[in-house]
Amino acid sequence: MACSVLNTDEASPAALTDLCLTYVSQNLECFCVKRPDGSLCFREAVLFPQELADQLLAKMATEGLLNDSTVGVFRNCEYLRLRRACIRTARISAEAFQRALCPHRLLELDAARVNADLTIPDILQGLATNKYCQESLQRLVLTGLTMSSLEEPILHCFSSLQGLRSLSLANVDFYDSGLEDVCSLPRLESLDLSNTSVTNLSPLLGLKERLRSLTLHQLKRLEMSTAQLLGVIGQLDVLQHLDISDDKQFTSDIARQLLGQPGILPALVSLDVSGRKQVTDAAVKAFVDDRPGMTFVGLLATDAGFSGFLSGEGTLKVTGEANETQICEALRRYSEREGFVREALFHLFSLTHVMEKPRPDILKLVVLGMKNHPATLNVQLAASACVFNLTKQDLAAGMPVRLLSTVTQLLLEAMRTFPNHQQLQKNCLLSLCSDRILQEVPFNRFEAAKLVMQWLCNHEDQNMQRMAVAIISILAAKLSTEQTAQLGAELFIVKQLLHIVRQKATQGMVDATLKFTLSALWNLTDESPTTCRHFIENQGLDLFIKVLESFPSESSIQQKVLGLLNNIAEVGELHGELMVQGFLDHISTLLHSSEVEVSYFAAGILAHLTSRGEEAWTLSPELRSSLLEQLHAVIIKWPPPECEMVAYRSFNPFFPLLECFHTPGVQLWAAWAMQHVCSKNAARYCSMLLEEGGLHQLEHVTTHPQTHTDVQRLAKSILESLQCHRARTGQSALTHTSRRPPPQ
Repeated sequence: MACSVLNTDEASPAALTDLCLTYVSQNLECFCVKRPDGSLCFREAVLFPQELADQLLAKMATEGLLNDSTVGVFRNCEYLRLRRACIRTARISAEAFQRALCPHRLLELDAARVNADLTIPDILQGLATNKYCQESLQRLVLTGLTMSSLEEPILHCFSSLQGLRSLSLANVDFYDSGLEDVCSLPRLESLDLSNTSVTNLSPLLGLKERLRSLTLHQLKRLEMSTAQLLGVIGQLDVLQHLDISDDKQFTSDIARQLLGQPGILPALVSLDVSGRKQVTDAAVKAFVDDRPGMTFVGLLATDAGFSGFLSGEGTLKVTGEANETQICEALRRYSEREGFVREALFHLFSLTHVMEKPRPDILKLVVLGMKNHPATLNVQLAASACVFNLTKQDLAAGMPVRLLSTVTQLLLEAMRTFPNHQQLQKNCLLSLCSDRILQEVPFNRFEAAKLVMQWLCNHEDQNMQRMAVAIISILAAKLSTEQTAQLGAELFIVKQLLHIVRQKATQGMVDATLKFTLSALWNLTDESPTTCRHFIENQGLDLFIKVLESFPSESSIQQKVLGLLNNIAEVGELHGELMVQGFLDHISTLLHSSEVEVSYFAAGILAHLTSRGEEAWTLSPELRSSLLEQLHAVIIKWPPPECEMVAYRSFNPFFPLLECFHTPGVQLWAAWAMQHVCSKNAARYCSMLLEEGGLHQLEHVTTHPQTHTDVQRLAKSILESLQCHRARTGQSALTHTSRRPPPQ
């Protein structure tokens, strides 16, 4: 029983049921009270439809939210009735399991890979306390669990579950004595003994009249000869599915002998010999021809599967590596088998090189492997390489957003798990460096920015450096003010970015790496006084003056440098650092640039530095007066830019400037900036201005007797835009955010 709550298409909006279950599971404490033992109980007795109760339990398990406290909500069997319980990977104790789950009339229980505190004997003893379960439980999955004692296996654990039809003990230290107990179950039809410690399969003969499915993948301690093994298997006359695959590449020729034995297993419809040697297409064809009802053959990591008969594209499904169909079938069927997932991904990678159309169906299969094997380097390495090929360039545009969101989070998890593996980190960065992913897909951008910065600080690869700073510059523009400040407050981040700028300035090289690094610093200093202080303390101002001197004709570089220096100029306590004659000479020169974008940011620096009055000005009063005159004269000559040249998250930094009636040049710059963005993007900025109380502020400016006519003209223009916006939207005027570089 898989734990997927709802099998919905990622291209469609999430199902309302799934959204509600997610909300309830993630906010359980809001709906609950605590019992004296710390477990949760719903505050109100709400009767859940039985299927929804199953889905809620599975959702909590899948999201990692199922524990001794939260599982308590299922103690009330009258209102939350479980039938098919999935607690995969949950962290619950034996006592919590018995109290919350064992009273239910369960048909199925999937307890694969629960924490080690909950053992197989704990589960069996708990289920045995419910007489109904002894007869009703039909399916039990105990994959990856532990027995309480490896040296002294517990005998006769399963015999109480008389109704059991399907049992999985894969990856369990399960021994021969336990097998004898299992084979006494009167209704058992399906058994998975993969990777157990069984040495002798003779007890299976007790099931020969009813066993229909037998999985013996990678039996590492089997002590039977091939002839003895086939002697047992050959007597299972009603067997329909047999899996004797082995991803450890053992040298046994059991597959060859089985395929060549006439009349064996006449009812078989599914045979898996993946990973076995000496398997040929001819032998497989002869075997299938003798059994016309065959629907599946597993041939991955064998020498077979390359004939047209075994393509896998008809009614006979085939796992293998001969074509895309076989490889995808392998990823589907073997998603929990680490070795086979790695093998299939390796072969898939070579196919994804040439894919020209979006293939979300294949990306889903890659995601499945990544989810199931997060700590397996070879799986993550191959998967991340496939992800890049499947999402590169325009292919990402054809992928569902929810699918891309899932895969992006898995890439970040891989980066966290293997921080020192350069190729894996490179694969992940290559995939992340996608406009579609960075701009449109929801994922934890703050976590991503930290991971990429950590990589950047530990590597000098020039190509990857360019991608890393590009990612950071875009991510930083998407973060909240608090997140940006938190990220920029890390001293090592500012140091590393300044180091890159210093390298490029020394080399006299303008390239994408320099531009993205400057954008990243611009975003990280935005409304973050701590980051601005780090910038100053690490000689950032001297470095940026050098950059301006090194690239006097590069307006794009000048714009980014001046944009960051605007952020520094907003921090009043750092004004003294900027009151340097040489620095102001540079800014004064750039104020007169023919490029409006450059002149605009130079003007912003001067507006902030002069806004605090004469008492805060530490240089000559004549210089201040001259700069204010130049500021006013330049601004009134600016032509309206054709496009939005800067993005803001708030107008709050401008409101103090509008109060500077003694310096109309300062007011004029603030009003021009506000009028610019409101005219280019009224829906966003008029709404923002109304929400932040800008209407009252602008009305005050227009009616103040000291307001300069140029300022008044711009203020009235903004008020007209606000009036039109309110008439169009009905938005009322309400009584933080900040400057950003335009999207990259």
